[in-house]
Amino acid sequence: MPIQRCPQCGRDFERNFGDSPASLNCPECEDRFAQMSRAGIPTSGRALVTPSSPITTGLIGWNGLVFVIMVLRGVSPLLPSPEQAIAFGANVGSLTFNGQWWRLLTSMFVHFGIVHIGLNMWCLWNLGRAAEQLMGRASYLLAYFVSGIFSSIASVYWHPMGASAGASGAIFGMAGVLVSYVYLKKTPSHLTINKKMLGSLGTFIAYNLAFGALPGISNAAHIGGLVMGLAVGAALPAAGASEPERRTRLSLVTIFSAIVLVGSAIAAKALTKGASELSSAENMVAQKRTDGALPQNPDDRRVQDGLDFATRLGH
Repeated sequence: MPIQRCPQCGRDFERNFGDSPASLNCPECEDRFAQMSRAGIPTSGRALVTPSSPITTGLIGWNGLVFVIMVLRGVSPLLPSPEQAIAFGANVGSLTFNGQWWRLLTSMFVHFGIVHIGLNMWCLWNLGRAAEQLMGRASYLLAYFVSGIFSSIASVYWHPMGASAGASGAIFGMAGVLVSYVYLKKTPSHLTINKKMLGSLGTFIAYNLAFGALPGISNAAHIGGLVMGLAVGAALPAAGASEPERRTRLSLVTIFSAIVLVGSAIAAKALTKGASELSSAENMVAQKRTDGALPQNPDDRRVQDGLDFATRLGH
């Protein structure tokens, strides 16, 4: 049988007489083309066409929708109060650690003003489209939400008495995922990935961590999302993996991630000091006396960003 080199992955393969004469690709790449076609990702005969980014677009749309609803309900578009953010699902230890665990997810879609959401969505648009193209939609969605939820856990553990919200923990997670994915050369074979991309990602991470040191920004969420993203990116299947291998790997990563998230949430609650303060604050918030639920001691090291930002931690 004749030997032929696949123009997609560069591997030599034996061409069977029964293969379609119009196809120049190896069976593995043909399978991948078929999978992408079923998923609605356009392809061409010579190389993969840059796909659309429905997941990234959808995530940005959901964030924007939540922001619009908040504004229509009377929330300030420039500087929402902590109480307003909490009412729409922001993360706060007094509630999250006392049964409202859903805030670990909803806080990812709540933002403290138009500048906050604008910066986050700009970063998501740039990083998200790259991740969606390189990893595929299923891996991208998994990595985004796992990183985002873990960043919420890190934030509420570090600032249990403060209200935190924002998508940047998940965005840092995507940066971490891309670093692992590119460094370990899991990217599609037809794409040329060089050191410039890793350098750009490193610059993005360093700059935003430095920016996150400013008062009112939760670097705990950034670091938590980044660490989880690095781990998930290393565990995700490579772009060239077969479909059975891909499904098995994604299932294992999903199970492992769920265990880590649940264990981390339980550990964060157990390790958080001042449980009596949290219980007291929960009662005050439940009675809509949220001002009294905020820490009054400026020396409280768990809320270290100043009184103006003690309960408004954007990430």
